[in-house]
Amino acid sequence: MYKILLVDDAGFMRMMIKNNLTKAGYTSFVEGEDGQRAIELYQQEKPDLVIMDITMPNVNGIQALAEIKKLDPSAKVVMCSAMGQESMVMDAISLGAMDFIVKPFKQDRIVQTVSKILPLGN
Repeated sequence: MYKILLVDDAGFMRMMIKNNLTKAGYTSFVEGEDGQRAIELYQQEKPDLVIMDITMPNVNGIQALAEIKKLDPSAKVVMCSAMGQESMVMDAISLGAMDFIVKPFKQDRIVQTVSKILPLGN
């Protein structure tokens, strides 16, 4: 049973991602609304994967990614970003993000990305 931490300041984005992943067979989720909460939840919950937006209030996704990687260098993190944030995406990859998904994303893209990192038993 994988645990996935979803971090986005937009509740509807978290819900959309969760709905797509639930349909694909993932069932355990933790949600946060900004980078500060992502760091706290990562420490408390030890998720198998973090899916995190880049642009958030308080602590952004890049800062949170750097902090999570300091806490756990093997953390699996996928970043989400809107079009036009290529430089931030490059920062995220250089800090150790495994992949990134451009918003608005196609439903199958998020499932594909997650199932590559956390394969469900066949």
